[in-house]
Amino acid sequence: MRILQYFLSAAFSIMLSMTPHDAYAKDVVLAEHFAGNAEQATIDIVNDDWNRILEAYIQESDGINLFGYSKVTDEDRASLSRYIAYLASLDVSSLTAAQQFSFWTNLYNSLTILVILDEYPVKSIRDISSGLLQRGPWKKKRVAVDGIKLSLDDIEHEILRPVFNDNRVHYAVNCASIGCPNLQQTAFTHETLDEMLDKAASEYINHPRGVTVNQDRLIVSSIFKWYSKDFGQGQQDVINHMLLYANDELAEGLRTFSRISGYEYDWDLNEYQ
Repeated sequence: MRILQYFLSAAFSIMLSMTPHDAYAKDVVLAEHFAGNAEQATIDIVNDDWNRILEAYIQESDGINLFGYSKVTDEDRASLSRYIAYLASLDVSSLTAAQQFSFWTNLYNSLTILVILDEYPVKSIRDISSGLLQRGPWKKKRVAVDGIKLSLDDIEHEILRPVFNDNRVHYAVNCASIGCPNLQQTAFTHETLDEMLDKAASEYINHPRGVTVNQDRLIVSSIFKWYSKDFGQGQQDVINHMLLYANDELAEGLRTFSRISGYEYDWDLNEYQ
């Protein structure tokens, strides 16, 4: 009995210390399956329901987009479910690469909102479990696309990151937390994709929760630690990435650093009452 208690205690401690996406299963098959795309757009993705929900329930506060989970009506919750089902019904292979990037991002973000609504009230998305010893909702299969059941982790790590190889994905997907880059106020589309990704990156890097220069210390979001390899080979590469989007004042401070002093992340729910 003591051995079992020790094992469970140790496992729980490890779970608490893990980043939200540690030990996600690598699935090359998913990346290969969804890698194909159309050369030209032949389908217009209709994001009207998602745009209406974003407009209705997002409020900006001190540079952070907050969501009114407690205010969502039953009608809008049903609209959100229908929107997710609509996206899941599309033939992804018939979309262009830019449409696919937008498609997966909108699916991830809308599905995350629905996950929170299903469990609300919660103080943090990490309070929602995917299963035994799995803190957070990211590993549970929640939607089927092209007949394949997918989790939030599958969408982000097995499709978006490997297929598109664009580190701006980290500013696009939203994990319903204060520390996360903003949930954008409009849906991603292939026409606006690059502009919106650059805007999201700039918003985050120039906000204290993304990057803070405090005299002789450079404190940045834990995103740049969890996914450091997406931004380069070392801390200097991460700093160089930040410089691409930093305003003049921040850039002046960043240029004095070659190393990062520490990492922070706020997992509190990104909500307003």
